[in-house]
Amino acid sequence: MHHDTGFDTRAIHAGQEFDPTTGAVIPPIHVTSTYAQDGIGGLRGGYEYSRGGNPTRTALETQLAALEGGIRGLSFASGLAAEDALLRTVLRPGDHVVIGNDVYGGTHRLIRRIFGDWGVRHSTVDTSDLDAVRAAIELGTTKVLWVETPSNPLMKISDIAALAELGDEAGLTVVVDNTFASPALQQPVALGAHVVVHSTTKYLGGHSDVVGGALVFAPGREELAERVGFTQFAAGAVSAPFDAFLTTRGIKTLGVRMQRHSQNALAIARRLDEHPAVARVLYPGLESHPGHALAARQMSGFGGMVSIDLVGGGAAARRFAESTELFTLAESLGGVESLVNYPSEMTHASVKGTEAEVPESIVRLSVGIEDVDDLLADIDGALGRV
Repeated sequence: MHHDTGFDTRAIHAGQEFDPTTGAVIPPIHVTSTYAQDGIGGLRGGYEYSRGGNPTRTALETQLAALEGGIRGLSFASGLAAEDALLRTVLRPGDHVVIGNDVYGGTHRLIRRIFGDWGVRHSTVDTSDLDAVRAAIELGTTKVLWVETPSNPLMKISDIAALAELGDEAGLTVVVDNTFASPALQQPVALGAHVVVHSTTKYLGGHSDVVGGALVFAPGREELAERVGFTQFAAGAVSAPFDAFLTTRGIKTLGVRMQRHSQNALAIARRLDEHPAVARVLYPGLESHPGHALAARQMSGFGGMVSIDLVGGGAAARRFAESTELFTLAESLGGVESLVNYPSEMTHASVKGTEAEVPESIVRLSVGIEDVDDLLADIDGALGRV
């Protein structure tokens, strides 16, 4: 696959060569645990055992690297498995991590509880404030700067290029969680990030039918990619062939899906913005969003995630979340169907009482690709019941 082809072309063709034996346009799913050897150690294509490598997973990893402009992709059993493998490779007891104060609750929990028990410290800062990040970095001890933009669920926008520069100066690994934007709308490697992480469960898979995670490494990070690849092989949190296939299949329509997600979300954000029951709409596509100009610079669209802050606080937020009809009350995001989530008690319950706690008045919407008029009617109905 030529790197000078367009995004949608790469999404459809990278790693997806037709089967040479039969001509099958879709490469077969390799449901095998092991591979015949041509004499001892004579491996075909380097395949030996499916924890170490599987052609269906390789196809997805090739596709992922092509989408993000990286030198290597690794596909994991979940987004957290990907994060864990990366952090375990880079960190040692006594090290320090700087993490955004508004991130996926599971990331915060992993760093706080699993790595905290292992002697890794962390500081939580607003990564949209460069001075705060600079002040939080301990030269020599801080090894990772963890950035999520747009952030989950408060939709804060952080300057990837500026943070990558800070990280380079301090000799840190700058990791960007690109789950919310997806590579269709934002490519952190091009902005200087060292590693991109995804919950492929979300927009990449796109159909709420598969759990997975991915890491993509920037050019110049070959050695890190090698080391994390070893951690994956040695600790084993790999994605299964069928999961890899479903993710690949989802990715092929990522570009067109993200256009519709973004269109629908903007229409909904505008409708919510003029409603008296809504104190604030958190959507970077609105001119009123503090990160709007930056988002317009580093993203090619504003995505499908919209959070709202309700005037009536927690009680109103709960009522809204429990009274939509098309928007299904559920965790997760990024599927073709619309979902509503109450972060305080659902996705972010694990960070209650920490610096990353989510206000009780917040509701998060994952706006799907249904007909926008139906979604707007559903929102109007739910607001009427608040």
